[in-house]
Amino acid sequence: MAKAPVLTLRADDFPRWYQDLITKAELADNGPVRGTMVIRPYGYGLWERMQQEMDARIKEAGAQNAYFPLFIPQSYLTKEAEHVEGFAPELAVVTHAGGKELEEPVVVRPTSETIVNDYFSKWVQSYRDLPLLINQWANVVRWEMRPRVFLRTTEFLWQEGHTAHATYEDARDYAAHIHEKVYADFMVNVLAIDVVLGRKTPAERFAGAVNTLTLEAMMGDGKALQMGTSHELGQNFAKAFNTRYLSRDGRQELVWQTSWGSSTRMVGGLIMSHGDDSGLRVPPRLAPVQAVVLAIKGDDAVLAKVHEIGDRLKAAGVRVRVDDRTDTPFGRRAVDWELKGVPVRIEVGPRDLENGTAMLARRIPGGKEPVTIGSLVRLLPAVLEEDQALLLTQSRERRESRTSEVSTIGEAIEAAVAGGWARIPWATLGEEGEAELAAHAVTVRCLVAEDGSVPGSDDAPGNVAVVARAY
Repeated sequence: MAKAPVLTLRADDFPRWYQDLITKAELADNGPVRGTMVIRPYGYGLWERMQQEMDARIKEAGAQNAYFPLFIPQSYLTKEAEHVEGFAPELAVVTHAGGKELEEPVVVRPTSETIVNDYFSKWVQSYRDLPLLINQWANVVRWEMRPRVFLRTTEFLWQEGHTAHATYEDARDYAAHIHEKVYADFMVNVLAIDVVLGRKTPAERFAGAVNTLTLEAMMGDGKALQMGTSHELGQNFAKAFNTRYLSRDGRQELVWQTSWGSSTRMVGGLIMSHGDDSGLRVPPRLAPVQAVVLAIKGDDAVLAKVHEIGDRLKAAGVRVRVDDRTDTPFGRRAVDWELKGVPVRIEVGPRDLENGTAMLARRIPGGKEPVTIGSLVRLLPAVLEEDQALLLTQSRERRESRTSEVSTIGEAIEAAVAGGWARIPWATLGEEGEAELAAHAVTVRCLVAEDGSVPGSDDAPGNVAVVARAY
């Protein structure tokens, strides 16, 4: 009798496969309040690695980490009309605390532009205080009507950057720098996801921004996922909060601002970009565990050897775990590590010891081969880099093969409904066409220039709309 698959097959039911993988790879559970999640240690380990890689890039861009309160006076959100209108349906508002009704309700942080600006207006006095570059790692709450673990949850973890600049050009260039040198660099070179960098249409723009830059990725089912955004806020919040500085010329000027964020949604993107019918496949540069050394049997010599291999790999800079739980069947342990997507398994049993070899199982391309134990330290770094590159190639090839060049709105809808992306001239689509797409649950993910670069304006000649269904 054929063995039942561990996971629902992706081709049969992609959403069910996604939920199966999250549960069986022990990434997360649903929380007790609808829309919340409990992130389990292995899932949190993925997020910690994302934090480490992103935080280093954010600091390289000159930003410093700070922390702002979770509770925001409701009056703060009403100061910027477009911003409060955009977030109003998602707000969680506290009206009672300490056994009595509050004089002013407080909002549980949906994003921090308002409270950050209240303090920026105190901290910025002159041009010498600029640019002011702040980032925070925090949780936010947006009351989600259709929750899905990691992708859309009522509470999620993220980083949000907030900056103030003396000129429009400086703010614009910094938002673009975060977009390309922080987010795209991380997503392409660490997550191995081939994102498209573009500009949001006015209809899709962040509430209160004058421009939103986005990174869009194609998932395994052909839908799009917004992986991160970087916003030019212009002077909208500066006007609302009177955030001014004394210029070199001795004039009081409003600052120009940016904000930018990425979240635990990236974990969902990782799963749906690289996962297969056997589980997760984690890019080696991201993986909390790059290699696991498994003892096949509880033989003393085998146990000593797997620990020796683990120590040697660790000394060589490989993030390694030794699995010596021989009271659990080897097959079950191998399947568990496969589900978790650890890039490399090194399997050692008594017969392997006799031959001076170990079985090297590679999760990303698949397959096993015996290698000499003495060659592992030399082989593994090259194997890991090769597998990292393969995931990026597969991500790029999927997007390119499932993206259609179209000339009509009908063709764009047809391509998106069929599970792919479409590229259509923005001049052909326009805002009316964008509304027509929405009737079919299709959106303009971003605008790109003819050469694939990020356009300088919404209506730049030759702008192309990238169209898809999205998470």
